[in-house]
Amino acid sequence: MLKSLQNIFRIAELRQRILFTLMMLAVYRVGCHVPTPGVNGQVLASFFEGTQGTLLGMVSAFTGGALQRMTVFALGIMPYISASIILQLLTVVFEPVQRLSKEGEQGRKVITRWTRYGTVLLSVVQGAGIAVGLQSMNVAGDPVVPNQGIGFVILTVFTLTAGTAFIMWIGEQITERGIGNGISLIIFAGIIANMPSAIVNTIRLLRTGAMPPVTMIFILVLMVLVIMAIVFMERAQRRVPIHYAKRVVGMRNLGGQSSHLPLKINMSGVIPPIFASSIIMFPATVANFVHVEWVQKLAGMMTPSHWLYNVFFVAFIVFFCYFYTAVTFNPVDVAENVKNQGGYIPGVRPGKATSDYLDVVLSRLTFAGAIYVSVVCVLPTMLIGQLNVPFYFGGTSLLIVVGVGMDTASQIESHLISRSYEGFMRGASIKGRRG
Repeated sequence: MLKSLQNIFRIAELRQRILFTLMMLAVYRVGCHVPTPGVNGQVLASFFEGTQGTLLGMVSAFTGGALQRMTVFALGIMPYISASIILQLLTVVFEPVQRLSKEGEQGRKVITRWTRYGTVLLSVVQGAGIAVGLQSMNVAGDPVVPNQGIGFVILTVFTLTAGTAFIMWIGEQITERGIGNGISLIIFAGIIANMPSAIVNTIRLLRTGAMPPVTMIFILVLMVLVIMAIVFMERAQRRVPIHYAKRVVGMRNLGGQSSHLPLKINMSGVIPPIFASSIIMFPATVANFVHVEWVQKLAGMMTPSHWLYNVFFVAFIVFFCYFYTAVTFNPVDVAENVKNQGGYIPGVRPGKATSDYLDVVLSRLTFAGAIYVSVVCVLPTMLIGQLNVPFYFGGTSLLIVVGVGMDTASQIESHLISRSYEGFMRGASIKGRRG
């Protein structure tokens, strides 16, 4: 392991990318402790003490505790994810956006710009909702906002919107100049930040006898099994064989080779649970600040321990698994590319038959992947809720942490392999064949 770290930091560009990523994540963590003006932090902390294991506790876990402390990063990256969901849905149902998505780099730049505008708009709406909700909150007669009024609402909206815009900029900078996907790493950092305090609280409960040792052992075994299942399923793939016919180009025979098309079981990665969580979180979080009886009853149902929440959560996960896979993988384009390169799948005609075959295979794989993601995200969370674990680190968190960690490690490995090839070529002279 030490030798691997030495190899990583020996490459100047890779070392700079890793250090830049760590520096950006450190800036994000500092911002998670800068409080929003006008909020009584002690009263707010007392309110959040009873939200562990509920929806607000999960939102606070995804933001690294920023919501619980009501800092400038309280909205987290969820407005950006929600805006991305809306734009990706429009690429399927709205023809102008669909044309933009097919225009290459220029079209992607326009969609990215619209996503930024959408993020700011959603941040303004959510920030206003949170500001109004905070003014109506009190604990034992003590208001969360001592000086209420339109001035507090405007200041809170500007603060939270600016914080979300800054997080979005950090994520884009990490993706462009760092290592890994910036948005995923920000969520990863928010979840990991809660681990030290959760471990300390668990040890304290074990010492006082509030948590039986058998329960703790069961939780540890469950986490290990879930991590093993995640690693296995994320690596699993279906290899569709492809044969290339022989072609004569000039005086040379080309082709006649056999290859394969790798199709992952979980092609959508950690995107479906993140998208599903962001959609469920928004209305339910707003409902927690509205003091109406039926709204409070609905908010109570939309908690991770309630069956209604899990039904909607699984439904959204399945939907986004199919949706995101359809956006990222087009069987028609793949079949056309294979046909243009003189390739074919044994027993399947080139063209439309190939695209139909790939569509059937991909649909079956996506169904298996959706079931796997749903089980990983829902089952551990329900078990942990039944065991009254004092911190939220369920299946969704484990899937995100393990998935993002594997993707980042793969990118680092790709950088190492590319630099190794350069090392093989350094100092060598490539000579042409003599006539």
